[in-house]
Order: sequence, then structure tokens, then C-alpha cells
Amino acid sequence: MKRVKRSAVFTLALTLFAGVALTACSNNNANQNNPAPSSSTNSSTSQEKVVLDFWTFWGSETRRPIIEKIITDFNQAHQGKIEVKHTYYPFGDIWTKSLAQIAAGNPPDVIVNSIEEVGLRAAKKQNTNLASFIEKEKDVKDRFRPDLYQTMLYKDEPYALPFVTDTRMMFYNKAAFREAGLDPEKFPATWDELEQAAIKLDKKNAKGKYERIGYAPHFAGFDAKAIAANFDGGVGFLGEDGKPTINTQAKIDAYNYVLRYTDRLGQKNIDEFKATFGSKETNPFIAGKVAIWPDAVTFQTQIRDFGKNMEVGVAPIPETKPGAGHWSTGGGFVVEIPAGAKHPEASWEFIKYLTDIDAQKYWAVKNYDNVANVKASNDPELIKDPVYKAAVDNLKDTRVYTRPDVAADMLKMIDPQSDAILMKQKTPKEGLDQAQKDVSDLIAQNGG
Repeated sequence: MKRVKRSAVFTLALTLFAGVALTACSNNNANQNNPAPSSSTNSSTSQEKVVLDFWTFWGSETRRPIIEKIITDFNQAHQGKIEVKHTYYPFGDIWTKSLAQIAAGNPPDVIVNSIEEVGLRAAKKQNTNLASFIEKEKDVKDRFRPDLYQTMLYKDEPYALPFVTDTRMMFYNKAAFREAGLDPEKFPATWDELEQAAIKLDKKNAKGKYERIGYAPHFAGFDAKAIAANFDGGVGFLGEDGKPTINTQAKIDAYNYVLRYTDRLGQKNIDEFKATFGSKETNPFIAGKVAIWPDAVTFQTQIRDFGKNMEVGVAPIPETKPGAGHWSTGGGFVVEIPAGAKHPEASWEFIKYLTDIDAQKYWAVKNYDNVANVKASNDPELIKDPVYKAAVDNLKDTRVYTRPDVAADMLKMIDPQSDAILMKQKTPKEGLDQAQKDVSDLIAQNGG
């Protein structure tokens, strides 16, 4: 499979050594004979400890202890110099709150944020340009895959460091495969093969009601828009030149493929199944109600915790035909220094730590996350786990779709048309033609 090289996309090291001194604190070290005047961004004296406020949305029983252990390790390595305090806000709320704090001139020092919108935030002056730090420590960017680091750039300058990325794969129930007469060690390679397997995996009761659906692209993990990009050779809704690529024939074909499942299963049955879906132990895949479930590989932690007796396989996203590419979508999160943060130098030390080998490996081991640091991601201890190795291997066919500032609201134009297609209010061609026009107009209006 070819490694993705397009610029619109994208989807990870130096060993951290304890006791690293700050390279650009507001004051020079105490042992210098002629300390410089205090910086306007940090009024502490050289003996005073800098306290950083680090915002995350990792408050679950699984993730909160992991990030707080990483913070504790950092604090122990920087005793007397830097102390990080963890502030948790729910997913979504954290970013609304941070924007309000940035506007008020009192932002957090470091925040976890979405990978897809680094450039948008840079255009709006919501995050800190890291070019001066990278210039002094050029090897930091070598920790990451070039395509992933590219997503950190706005006008060719970095505004974040990648913390984790991800990739979507197909989880499947091997017991259900055997029951349906399918080879549990051979997942369907193409979308047509998947459809035929899904039909065999469907299970109805005596009244003809579905007890198990083999697979439906309506549920989660890899939706119609993602399938459209897969059908189109990994090309998202914007091309390399920044122009919309929404109404291509390949994407029209993808939506027609999805609608075949609607026609066969019935929208009412799909809606009834979706209404029963919960999370964690009541996830429909874990509950045995769906045999094939696309998701980010961190889904393995749910299977580990709540599906202990399940025999689960993991496989790449299908391709349209042999050799077309098992294109998957990726996302992830970055660590940023918000605009106006009061301790940028100390914050830089912390985000370096978060993206170095030790912290990245620990996070990966505990979460099955595809961490951004290449050496940590390929650590032998991690790679020996077949699920994690499959995820790392899958990154070569994974694309992260970013949005330029001139098309920041493009999904507001695409999503309604996608919904109209799936509800059969418009044909795939009609809906995608309209989305193509709407996004083209948006870009033109914004000077693109």
C-alpha cells in the first residue's frame, strides 16, 4: 500500500532525561552572576516554582489515573521548578470554557485539543506559535511522522505538538463468523465481500425480527462520509489544491452502497437497533447484537473490560477492489499552549514531556492509543500485542482530514446533504452536487 503523502491529511523521540532545566524562563538561573530582568510573561523569581494549569477532558476511571500518573512523573522530575496541576472539564465544555478564558486573558497553560483544527485555531489567534521553540530544538519534530506533524502547521509554522492519533479498523465477532459458516481468520477484503458476509451474519427470530445485524454502516465508527473517502482512494472532501471534491462519482457510488443496507435491513429496524445502543458493557457489538463493528482501536479497551469472554478479530477497512487501498480515517488530539498563556517556556517543557518516549509509551500501554511519537508507538513491548501492532500497521493507510480557515464551516454544508441522502430525501448525486456548490461558494466568500 502506498504511504499517504497528500498535504490535506494526516496521520508519530528522544528519551526524556529527568531534571531538564528550563531553556527560557522569565529569569536566568539562580547560579548566574548577573540575572536578567524578569520577562513580562513570567514574573516569578528564579527560586520560585512555576505552577501550570493543564486542562484535559480525561476524567474517566480509565484515563484520569493514566494522565495523572504522567503528570506526577513530570512533577517529580522538575521538583522546585515546575508543578503541573490537572483540571478536568467534560468533552466539548473544555473548549468553550478555554475560548472564554483566552478572551478574558486568563487561559490555561496547556490544553488538549482536536488535531483537525490546529490551523483554524491558529488563524483565529487562539494558540501559541511554537516556531521559536522548535528552532532551538529541531529534533522534537523528528519524534513524529512527517504527515502527522504537517497537521500542526499553519502558514508553515507549528502551533501544537501531536499527542495521539488514531485509525479506524473493523472489529468482528469470530464466534458469530463460525456460526454463519464464515472463516473467522479471514475478514472480507472488499466492500462487496463484506456485504455478502453481513447477510450471512444477520440473525432473525421466529417472528422475523432481527436479533443480530451482521453489519450496517449506519451505526458508528466509520460512517457514510468516511466510506465515501475510502471509495475515492482516500481523498476527502477537499483535494490537494483546497478545492471541493465532494460530488465525485466514487463518492456517489459510496452513498449508493450505504443505501443498499437501508433497503435490505429497513430503516425502521436500523432505528430500533440504534435506539437500544448504550456504551461500554451495553455496546451492541459487545452485547452480541452486531457482528462487525468499525471503531478506533481504543475500542479494544472496552472489549478488554466488558467483553472478557469474546473472541474478537481486527482487520483493515475493506477496499472497493483489490489494490484500491484499505483507506481509513484518523483523528486524534494535540497538546497546545493557548494564546496568552503566562508561562510559555515552562509549558513548552511540559508538552515536550507529554510527547516524549516515556509518557507516550505509558499512555499507549494503558489505552491502546496510537501515540504520536514514532519510537514509542513501535516499542517492542507494544508491538507484541497483535491488536496494537495491527493499529500501527494501519496508519500507513490512514488519513487525517484537516480544514483550512476558508472552509472552516464546510461540514455544516455537507452534513445536512448527507443526512438528506441517507433519509432518501435526495439522491446521492443531488445531495453531493448541492454540497459541492455550497462548499465552493463558502470558500469563494472567504477569499479562497
